[in-house]
Amino acid sequence: MKRERVFIDPFDDLGYAKVDLHREKRKGFPEVIFGQGKTEKQVLSITKKIYSFNKRVLLTRVSPRLARVLKAKYPKGRYHKDGRIFFIGTKVKQSGLICVLTGGTADIPVAEEAALTAEIMGGKIKRIYDVGVAGIHRVLSFRKEIEKARVLVVVAGMDGVLASVVGGLFAKPIIAVPTSIGYGLSLQGITPLLTMLNSCAPGVAVVNIDNGFGAGYIAAIINKL
Repeated sequence: MKRERVFIDPFDDLGYAKVDLHREKRKGFPEVIFGQGKTEKQVLSITKKIYSFNKRVLLTRVSPRLARVLKAKYPKGRYHKDGRIFFIGTKVKQSGLICVLTGGTADIPVAEEAALTAEIMGGKIKRIYDVGVAGIHRVLSFRKEIEKARVLVVVAGMDGVLASVVGGLFAKPIIAVPTSIGYGLSLQGITPLLTMLNSCAPGVAVVNIDNGFGAGYIAAIINKL
């Protein structure tokens, strides 16, 4: 009976949102709020409900304007502008190492969303940015740091080849994140997405375009195993 209740209770029906208050018990981390597309009133109401139950809330895709509204209500909350992350509460105790790599500097916002998500969920993060295949010697110079990691997040736009290169060099699980960065035929991230999906390097899994949060969440789960 107790196990059955885990899957049906509790959630709080706010009308416009059914807030999952049991997610931390099932998944190890509370429900995360996607800030984009919600009104400020909706975000504040959902945040209040999750925080009152779990004492920590992670919000993604938070605009500077929404961050100011949240900061006024939660002065101790922290806004990370580059990753568009707002977090209220205490991070999970950090252990293990996750390396987050980018092909270029323009990929950093998506990489920061991944890095901050994984960090808040308990991972130690090593950022290795702007090491794309146009200068492959750059990623090779960080091989010792990369070898220490439990999991790698590789973020790249343009042709998206960095994930395959890293997958061929290192015996680590890799979460590849295509970004919408690039010229014309990058097709707003579809080209690197297809490149990553067609990777011949084993051990590469792919999330959706610009989905840094998803990559960071998966990396954090792998890191805890």
